[in-house]
Amino acid sequence: MDFVVRSILRNFIAEMIFNKNILLIFGIAVLSACNTDEPKQKKHFAINEKAIKEQFIKANQAVAQKENDDMDSYVAMHKMPFVKTNSGLRYFVYKPSAKGDSIKDLGDTLHPEKIITLDFTVSLLDGTECYSTKKDGPKTIAVGFEDMESGLQKALLYLKKGDKAIILIPSQLAHGLLGDMNKIPPQTPIVYDIQIHDK
Repeated sequence: MDFVVRSILRNFIAEMIFNKNILLIFGIAVLSACNTDEPKQKKHFAINEKAIKEQFIKANQAVAQKENDDMDSYVAMHKMPFVKTNSGLRYFVYKPSAKGDSIKDLGDTLHPEKIITLDFTVSLLDGTECYSTKKDGPKTIAVGFEDMESGLQKALLYLKKGDKAIILIPSQLAHGLLGDMNKIPPQTPIVYDIQIHDK
């Protein structure tokens, strides 16, 4: 009986060692397969991601250049001495205020002087009128605190109360990739003809 028990025990141990070795070899193979494929996948993904980013950059540069060219054509056609800012915004004060306060000098906090009333007409570069205060009357806004185009907010800081000006706003400072989903198309610069009331 000892012989039978020892034989069974020996066979059992041999099987366990054999199975353990098989599992160990299988585990090593799986791990090394994962390690060799992963860098290739990451590298391939990184190349595609980089190529996609470059395509987006080129496309955005082309759109920005077209808008810049369109605004240059507008300026040349209307023969007005627009001031071009670093942001791409352009403005021309065609009737300066004799004594109005500079909106920029009113500070960064909201106080009564930062609240202005204005009349405006918003149009496309081709002259298509989109919005106007002619029907609804003047609009009162808080400069820097109102939900309006960032380009208009920036432009107001170059003006004084009482000024009449034309402001060209590139799409990235106006309504961007989508337009306003109403009258202003996607990726379209807009023109504000604006009068800031003195009081």
